[in-house]
Amino acid sequence: MPKLNFSERLIDPKTPDRRPRRAAYALPTMFTAGNVLLGFLSIIETFQGAMANVTGQSMEAMHHFDLAAIMIGIAAVMDGLDGRIARMTNTVSDFGREIDSLADVIAFGLAPAMLAFAWGIQFVDWPFDAAVRTPIVRAGYFLCFLYLLSGAARLARFNVVTNPQPSNPGRADRKYFVGLPIPAAAAMVASIVYFEGSTPLKYWMFSVAWMALMGMLAFLMVSTWRYRSFKDFNLGRPLSFKSLILFGSLMYLIYEYSRPVLFVLAITYMASGILIRIGGLWRRSTQPTPQTTPKIPETQVG
Repeated sequence: MPKLNFSERLIDPKTPDRRPRRAAYALPTMFTAGNVLLGFLSIIETFQGAMANVTGQSMEAMHHFDLAAIMIGIAAVMDGLDGRIARMTNTVSDFGREIDSLADVIAFGLAPAMLAFAWGIQFVDWPFDAAVRTPIVRAGYFLCFLYLLSGAARLARFNVVTNPQPSNPGRADRKYFVGLPIPAAAAMVASIVYFEGSTPLKYWMFSVAWMALMGMLAFLMVSTWRYRSFKDFNLGRPLSFKSLILFGSLMYLIYEYSRPVLFVLAITYMASGILIRIGGLWRRSTQPTPQTTPKIPETQVG
């Protein structure tokens, strides 16, 4: 009897068009539901951290903010798995795509926006009077909202555009995202909170830089800049020797030094699209302009 691969085992033999079994559709949906749960729990932890900090329980607040950031990070990993599982099991559907986008708005839009405000803006010691402090805090409200709105707009664009193209196309054998993916933007927010030990910001200059980062993440999500998607990486294919060493080392570093390693990974991915864009603009500016030979008009004989 020939051996069946993973996707073939899930095919219902009773269907003439070889559709997957009904139970197969539950696999990616379970991961999507997990994203919703983790986003909800992250919001709850942010609330609890803010309340604990107001009552002077700084250590308790750090613990809650830490958990909020960790849950966003786990949700980002699960979001990468549900799409791959749907493709592996051949259970990609319009319903799955829509519910995945709604889950992403909660886990990677609302939860990071609330964490960003509560951790980086709400408890800052502003050395200004109310006439200066109030507009700055309102700007923080706006930039966190802009992050959420840009993430939702990006997900909507992803659902309605069939074949989006980046403004600077890359190699034909690789797949790219158009703009910064919202899970990567959320991972950037969570990794900074996690890297800093989840201690709420107090110094106003750091808070202003934090607001600028939220605005930059909002711009990158709705931009047409190129980011590697890594969807061409096949989990069902055996890893090469170099890939095995690389992934094994990375897992060990994350286990031993999770805070700095996750921060470096998040900022490296975010910066990759910016550097690729700058490199593309520099190459186009340095390339010589092709000279066109003037067309000689044909001589009419008559």
